[in-house]
Amino acid sequence: MDGSLTGYLIGILICIVCSAFFSASETAYTTLNRIRMKTEAEAGNSRAALALRISENFDTFLSTVLVGNNVVNIASTAMATVMFTILFANNGASISTVVMTVVILIFGEITPKSLAKEYPESFAKAVAPIFRVLMLILTPVNFLMKQWKKLLRHLFKGESKNKMTSEELRNIVDEAHNEGGIDEDNVELLRSALDFDDQEARDILTPRVDLVGIDVETPFEEIADVFLENTYSRLLVYKETIDNIIGMVHEKDYFCALHEGQKELEPIITKVIYVSSSIQIFDLLRVLQQRKLHMAVVVDEFGGTEGIVTMEDIIEELVGEIWDEHDEVKHYIQKVDNGRYKVDCGANLEDLFEFLHLSVDEDAFDSVTVNGWVSEQLERVPTVGDTFEFEGLRVTVTGATAHHAVEILVQLPDERKEEPSGKDTAK
Repeated sequence: MDGSLTGYLIGILICIVCSAFFSASETAYTTLNRIRMKTEAEAGNSRAALALRISENFDTFLSTVLVGNNVVNIASTAMATVMFTILFANNGASISTVVMTVVILIFGEITPKSLAKEYPESFAKAVAPIFRVLMLILTPVNFLMKQWKKLLRHLFKGESKNKMTSEELRNIVDEAHNEGGIDEDNVELLRSALDFDDQEARDILTPRVDLVGIDVETPFEEIADVFLENTYSRLLVYKETIDNIIGMVHEKDYFCALHEGQKELEPIITKVIYVSSSIQIFDLLRVLQQRKLHMAVVVDEFGGTEGIVTMEDIIEELVGEIWDEHDEVKHYIQKVDNGRYKVDCGANLEDLFEFLHLSVDEDAFDSVTVNGWVSEQLERVPTVGDTFEFEGLRVTVTGATAHHAVEILVQLPDERKEEPSGKDTAK
């Protein structure tokens, strides 16, 4: 092989190495974890800080990569064409095309990009100083590319979709969980946090029928019996009717007053706030924090009492059920036998559907509790013995008061009797 052919061969090899460098760099900066890189930069890693600045100026970086990659690929192809023409005369151009396509594809694209994808942060930090110089050298070219991009943006106006949606964030959390980066407890907390802002007071309130309160005219000594019977730390105080709640009384304040011989309820009544059922629980949490209150009364469109929401109810939406030594564990869904389940009608409707593995949109119903759902299906106040079919299930009302359903029996179809049940719910 004469000197000219050796020179061409060395030039081609150098160009292939440069092509691999640019291809790997593009993949590294496209797939690197910016949060991890930012953490390293804040810890004092200068390479990470430089790589982070380059990734934040991605358009300039990409222009540099594309210009460099195209230059070396074109140069290597031109030299290969000359070299193979010298070696094989008339067939040189065809052979050059085939050989260089394979070589560039394998050694200039696939291999370096695969390696960079495995270690994106490490590679990005390693090449950051080189790209700082290259980006500086190619400043005029990058400036022209930016102007071209502005022209294209002006010609093809469209709505920007660069903002990350909550659904995309949920997918990121799920992927991190599947790859072992987040354990089950933390992923549940993150999912709850993502769903937190979407929930309204009506989704978590304690309904009116379950409220316990006292009339403001109740004899002072008799209130002790109400506290002892219900084991609540706070009782609602109303005037004449539960639709006219005027505040609440704390157990500690009451028994202190009773011990001191006080006979009047008014001085120990704490005011409550009134909110609409459509208020988002995130906003309600802020209001309760600002006013240093524990409870809010939820009113309906007519001003009547729909239920209450406590600070504990809101926090439980983030961290799950919070128990204390006085809480009574109540299982809302209990298995009777194979394929039959007894359900307390105070259970959350979404929890019931999840337990029974039903792919039903809960938003299609106005109710959030099983009792409301049963009333919707029957289109009247439920009574004992009422039945209806839903998604293959047979639902029978087994307990009811004059105003609402208390308990139902859900029977699965025969083909689903052997299915494992979902996670039980308790309160």
